[in-house]
Parts: sequence; C-alpha cells; structure tokens
Amino acid sequence: MEKSCSLLIQFDKGTPALANEIKESLEGNDVPAKIDAMKKAVMLLLNGETLPQLFITIIRYVLPSEDHTIQKLLLLYLEIIEKTDSKGRVLPEMILICQNLRNNLQHPNEYIRGVTLRFLCRLNEVDIIEPLIPSIMSNLEHRHPYVRRNAILAVMAVYKLPQGEQLLADAPEKIENVLTTEQDPSAKRNAFLMLFQCAQERAINYLLTHVERVSDWSDLLQMVVLDLVRKVCRTNKGEKGKYIKIIISLLNAPSAGVVYECAGTLVSLSSAPTAIRAAANTYCQLLQSQSDNNVKLIVLDRLNELKSSHREIMVDMIMDVLRALSSPNLDIRRKTLDIVLELITPRNINEVVLTLKKEVMKTQSGELEKNGEYRQMLIQAIHSCAVKFPEVASTVVHLLMDFLGDNNVASAIDVIVFVREIIETNPKLRVSIVTRLLDIFYQIRAARVCSCALWIIGEYCLSLSEVESGIATIKQCLGDLPFYSASEEGEANDSSKKSQPINSTTVSSRRPAVLADGTYATQSAASETAFSPPTVVQGSLTAGNLRSLLLTGDFFLGAVVACTLTKLILRLEEVQPSKAEVNKATTNALLIMVSMIQLGQSSALPHPIDNDSYDRIVLCVRLLCNTGNEVRKIWLNSCHESFVKMLSDKQMRETEEIKAKAQISHSQPDDLIDFYHLKSRRGMSQLELEDAVQDDLKRATGEFVKDETDANKLNRVLQLTGFSDPVYAEAYVTVHHYDIVLDVTVINRTKETLQNLCLELATMGDLKLVERPQNYTLAPESSKQIKANIKVSSTETGVIFGNIVYETSNVFDRMVVVLNDIHIDIMDYISPAVCSDAAFRTMWAEFEWENKVAVNTVIQEEKEFLDHIIKSTNMKCLTALSALEGECGFLAANLYAKSVFGEDALVNVSIEKQANSKLSGYIRIRSKTQGIALSLGDKITLKQKGGS
Repeated sequence: MEKSCSLLIQFDKGTPALANEIKESLEGNDVPAKIDAMKKAVMLLLNGETLPQLFITIIRYVLPSEDHTIQKLLLLYLEIIEKTDSKGRVLPEMILICQNLRNNLQHPNEYIRGVTLRFLCRLNEVDIIEPLIPSIMSNLEHRHPYVRRNAILAVMAVYKLPQGEQLLADAPEKIENVLTTEQDPSAKRNAFLMLFQCAQERAINYLLTHVERVSDWSDLLQMVVLDLVRKVCRTNKGEKGKYIKIIISLLNAPSAGVVYECAGTLVSLSSAPTAIRAAANTYCQLLQSQSDNNVKLIVLDRLNELKSSHREIMVDMIMDVLRALSSPNLDIRRKTLDIVLELITPRNINEVVLTLKKEVMKTQSGELEKNGEYRQMLIQAIHSCAVKFPEVASTVVHLLMDFLGDNNVASAIDVIVFVREIIETNPKLRVSIVTRLLDIFYQIRAARVCSCALWIIGEYCLSLSEVESGIATIKQCLGDLPFYSASEEGEANDSSKKSQPINSTTVSSRRPAVLADGTYATQSAASETAFSPPTVVQGSLTAGNLRSLLLTGDFFLGAVVACTLTKLILRLEEVQPSKAEVNKATTNALLIMVSMIQLGQSSALPHPIDNDSYDRIVLCVRLLCNTGNEVRKIWLNSCHESFVKMLSDKQMRETEEIKAKAQISHSQPDDLIDFYHLKSRRGMSQLELEDAVQDDLKRATGEFVKDETDANKLNRVLQLTGFSDPVYAEAYVTVHHYDIVLDVTVINRTKETLQNLCLELATMGDLKLVERPQNYTLAPESSKQIKANIKVSSTETGVIFGNIVYETSNVFDRMVVVLNDIHIDIMDYISPAVCSDAAFRTMWAEFEWENKVAVNTVIQEEKEFLDHIIKSTNMKCLTALSALEGECGFLAANLYAKSVFGEDALVNVSIEKQANSKLSGYIRIRSKTQGIALSLGDKITLKQKGGS
C-alpha cells in the first residue's frame, strides 16, 4: 500500500533545486534564504526525492530558529519525511524530533504550541506520540483558546489511532468536562466533534441534556449537531421523532449555513410532505435573503432536486421560486425559468404567465446591458407555456408582437417563430394575429424577421380583405418604383461607386446564410439602423423597411418578397370575383419583381444579385404569367402541409426526449462511488470486480463473446517500443472526461538489472502531466506497471511522447529508449447534444473557425453516408427525419455535439448524388476554437470512406 499524503503543493519542474544549494542556505544566518531553502526542500520531498543528507543540517541549523515561518515549514518537513524503516520501526534519529516537539508543546508562545498540536493531528507513529501525551493533555487547560481548540483536535487524532484508546483511556471523559466549561465557540465545537466521532453516546447525552439551548449555540457547533443527527437517524430510524424537533428549531437560526444544512437534513431524513414543504420554504427564503449569486445557484440546484422527487409540493411553491427573477444575474434567471417551466399546471399557468409578462414589460423600461438576452429568455419561456397550454396564447401573443422591431435581433426572431407556431396551433387567433402583424410590419428591422413575417402573411392571409391588406402592406414597405434611376446609376459610375444608393442604410459585407435544411444562400448583412415609421409624402411612402434592406443588397429577402407576392396573387384569384382587380394586382407584383431584378443587375450596388435569388424571382415571374393547377396546388397547399409536418415532428421529438429522460435511472443513495485513481495498485476496484463477475455470468450463459471484449480492450493498448529494444513498453490508455490514465507495462528483456529506470513523458497540446513517475530498479526479465496521470483542458487533439531512461552496471552513461507517440482521440471528449434551429444558426454565424472537408467516399447512398458520419463523429442530427426522406439526389443536414468542456461543435453535411452514383459535396465544421474544428475535420477525413 502506498503511504498517505496530507500535503499537496504545486511544483515547478522547470527549476529544480540542488541539495547542496539548499544545504548552504540552511547553514547560513539569512532568514529569508532559509525560508526559501525549506520550501524547496519540502517540494522536492513531495515529488519523490529523498534528500537524506539534509536531515542533520535541518536539526542543527533550523530546529533552534525562533522565526514562526521557519518553524511552520519545519513541521511540514517533519510531516512528509520517512520516520520509519522498512520494517515499520521508528528511526533512532526521530528521538531528536520528539524532544523538539515536547519543547514546542511547552513553549511560552501560543502560536508555536498551536501549530505543533495541529502537526500532531497528522502524525501516526505511536512511539513518537506516546512521550508527548502529558504535554498534550496539559494544553487542554491553556489560557489561550487557540491552543485549547488545537489540543482537543490533537487528543481526538491520538484517540483514533489503533492504540489510541490505551494511550488515552480517559480522553472522552476529560473532553466532556472541557465541553461543559468551555466558552470559546471553536473549542466547544471541536470538543463536541471529538465526542461525536469517538464517544457517540456521550455526545448524544450532552445534546439531549441541553436540547432547549441548541438554538442559542454557535453556528459551528450547530453544524456538528446536524451531522450527529443525520448519523444517528440513519443508524437508528426509530428515534427520528425527537431529533426532527431539533432540526425544526434550527430552521430559524440566524446563520444561513445552518439553515441550509437543516433543510438538506430534513429532505434526507424524511419524505413526509410537511418536512419537504418546510425544506422548500427554507430554500425559497434563502433565495430571497442571500445576495451571493453562487449561494442562489446552489439553492436553485437543491430546489431542482426537490422538483424531481416531490413535484406536487414544489408546484405550490412556484411563485416563491419565480421571485428569484429579481436577481440581475442571467444564470440565476435561466435556472429559475428552467425549474418553473417544469412545474406549470393548469392551476398556476395564468399566474406564471402574468408574472412573465410583467418581467417582459420591465425590460422595456431601460436598455440595460443584459436586457436583450433576458427578454429573449422570457420570450422562449412564454412560448413554451403557450405551446403546453394554448388557452393562454391569446393573452401573450399580441404583447410579444410589439417586440418584432426589437434592437435585439435574436429576441425578435424568437417572437416571430413563436407567432408562426401559435398561428398554426390556435386557429381562433389567426385573424387577429394577421391583422396585428400587418399593422406593425413596417417596424420590423431585421431581414430574418422580415422573411419569417412575410411567410406568415403569404400563408395565412386567406380572406379577400386580408389578401388585399397584405399586398398593400408589402407595396408600402417597398416604397416607390423603380428602386433607382438611370441617372443615379450614371452618378454611381462617375463617382467610382463611392456614393450610396438612395434611401439605403450602410452597406456591409455579404455572407452566406444557412437555410433550414442546412444549404447555403447568399445574404448581405446590413447594419441595424433604427427605422422610424414610414413618412407619407403626397399619398405614397418614400422609404420603408423592405426598401432599405433591399438597397443594402439583401436579395435573399427580395426573393422572399417575390414568393409572398406570388402566393397572395394566387390566393387573390380564388377570392376576388373581379378579374380586372386580379390583373391589376398581378401587374403591380410583376413590376416589383422586375424592378428587383433590374436593381440586382445594376451597378448602383457594390454586389450583383446572387444566382439563387435571381432564379427564385424569375420563377415567380413565370408562374404569374402562366399558372397551372398543379403549380397552384404546390404553392398554396404543399408548403403549408410541410410546415404542419415540421411542427408534428418537433412535438414528436420533444415527447421522445421526455420519455428518454424519464427512463434514465439515477444513482441510488446506497450506490457505490468508484474513484479510479484511489484504487490499490495490487487489486481491482469494487466496480471492476462487479463488472468482472457480471462478464463471467454472461460468458457462462452464452450472452457474451470473450473475443469481442478482448478486442475492445486491445484497441486501447498501444505499443510504445519495438520488440528488439532492451526495454519493451506498452500502454493501456483510459480516458475519463478530464483525465487520461496511462497504465504502462515495462519489461526488462535483458539479462542485467536496470537501475534508476524512469518513464519520462512530455505532452503537446492542452495536456498536462500531473506528476512525474518515480524511479524503479528492474530485475532481469522482470516487468513493472507504471501509472501516469494526464490532465486535459480542451478537446484539441493532443500528443503524448517521451522515453524510458535507465542505467546498468556495465555502462556509465544513461541509456535512452525513445517511445512511440500517443495520439489522444477527440471522440472521447464529445457527445451528442441538442439545440434549437435558431441557436444553431446563431452559433454558425458567430463561430470564426471553419474546416471544410470534401466528400470522398465509396458509399453510394446519401442517407447511408449521413448515418456513417453521425456514427463516426459521435454527433446528433438536428435535421428532422421527415426532411431526409425520399430520393431526390440531394441531402443537407445539420449535426451538433458538445464537448465535456462545454465547447460546441457544428457540422453541416451537404451532398449530391452524381450521374455515376458517386457522392460529392462538402462537410463543413465550425467551432469557437481552432482545435475542435481541425481535430473533427481530421477524424471525418479519416473515417468518411466507410468500412473503417
């Protein structure tokens, strides 16, 4: 068994200290130099160096020092040095330490006494402690509380040793006497803790004797009382009643920490509704009274746990939880909304929505730093409420539509998506929503919001008045035609295109936009200029939001305008009896489309119209000139049917996710926790033993094939050296979230003893070696297991490299065997995740790192290739299955995954089937960091051919 370590200090391996330099500094009279030398000595000892030559120097030159810092470092040194020989007997020179410790325990300075008593708490050698017991006991009556409280801890540590009860037989009785007379809160707490851990019956008797005064005790002592209550109630469940009263009395304690622990103790000991309700009330009070954001987040976590196990009780507390929205911290608000949304019932939905509406109105009062993001969270919460309970949709939809012109584009997008879903799921609200949307359409500033709003107008304007209003609104927001004149084009050419188009906002760079199916369309980004309501001049509008966006070069929006006008004209033909009116509207629509094409082909704008938008507008022109019944059916019915199917797929996915979450089995209170790094090197951990037994049972029943397990395990074994090398090494690599464990097997293949054999490792990338493996002596043809722990801080592909260094008796120089590199696979760190379509698009636009991989595969089916990429990259397909059905020769899908470090990985797969049945296209990866984009791209390049 390895010896325990009670001290961990960060050590900079780049500047190792030499023993001779330390020795010289210790022998001098310079106190700062001595302090620095002692620190170096302690760090070297902690990292495997023995330094036997320093012991006598420290005894001679450091022991007599009166400096408090040196004395504290001396105790640290004495704590970590070897005090026993190989047979477990105390070394003779430890007698010198024993005498020094006795002197310190009788020292006139209380600090020296206190730190020495604390040192004795970590000493396990009975031969050293036994002579010091009279001095330890005498410090129980010292005048200073600092000495008394540490003396109590020292007595407890000695009493807990294997022979402690023989050395201090009367310790519990003496500590109980101290507890009755002690006035210092910390010392009293330590005394009660000693009785709790070493003589539990005495602690219980003391508690029950003074039960009426528990509420007056210090918070330190009250915390220990709660620990005692928890332990007693778990071992003796029949006595819960008298202890629950103590917990209830402490719920009104002035200390927030005690109140929090009381609530947690109530939940752990009782599932009675009264106890759970009292705990929930306590948590809600802490949520209001505490100003620390971390405390609030912890309390919200506890409330979330109560919600999972006692939902009915938490439903009654929903309004108390909602008060946490008063905190300005977004994390607290987000977590509060997540809890509340799962507690909504038909009884409380109206109150919750009313509160959320008030919070939305508050965000209008002043544009604070985080108001836009908070408003977006509230809108998403209201959206969720309206989907679950359609009856509240009417009370919130018109309020939220006021935010369609919000400066925060993400918030406006959430509103229009909400409106789009509500108008389909609530047929009774369609007329009022369409009317309101047409009234406020001119206020919309963002192109993406305009596109969605135009789609709603084209799909849900059904009556004659609605269709005519829709056409009139679009014409007003486009303004007068044409969009530019020939003279303006000439002026633009003369001024070398420096002047801006009439009525346009600032022109900015063009960028590709990702459509819902994952494909690209060209879109120009326009600066968000504040649009005021259009000004009427002589009966016509001189400028509108659609006109301004078009004049920035946003022809994707122009194509949406053309499609919307086409749908409205087609529907006008069905509801308008007058043929002349239909022809007039058709002519005006054609004129608008032709003007947009003319604008896109002119030199008045810095960029011409893109091919996609041009083709869509031309298609609309041809459709209005010659309309067939089949085409009419596609435009007026099929598009709407696809949207309905999309909503049903979304609802189905959400239902499946809820079912999947419900089936997840959470760990039970009695389940074992397996700490892999703390297991014995000579044996297996408890979970590994259980797995081995389970595998044996499966093999016996024929459910398990041994070869498959061995193959899986062998996949993680990497050969580090060649078979002809004098030292053969191979590593078994275990990756567990933030840690990589290398279990290296080293075999001496020579007939000589290898001395000071050391495994030297180095890392490249975001990997860090936790500790340096120690030196070993390897007998001829023997083997040794060496463990190395490596910390991982990001998903960037890392490399571990190094060598094995050793000495032999025949060769004076050290021999070096270079090891093969170990490459860490990114797939061990990413897992499938889900995000909304809007969030995916937002991240895709914001992330700056993109890796574009060309499709090169022998797979000939688009869906099969997509499934292969999903399996190879461990990602989640966000595109609905219905969108991937059918055989059209094209496929576009969005994939998403999240790393254990919280990094997002976005992938867009766009492929086309060629005439020769081969697949072509591109796989685009985007992420916030370069490492994950490059690593994932390399993985896809390696795996995309299939069959590997």
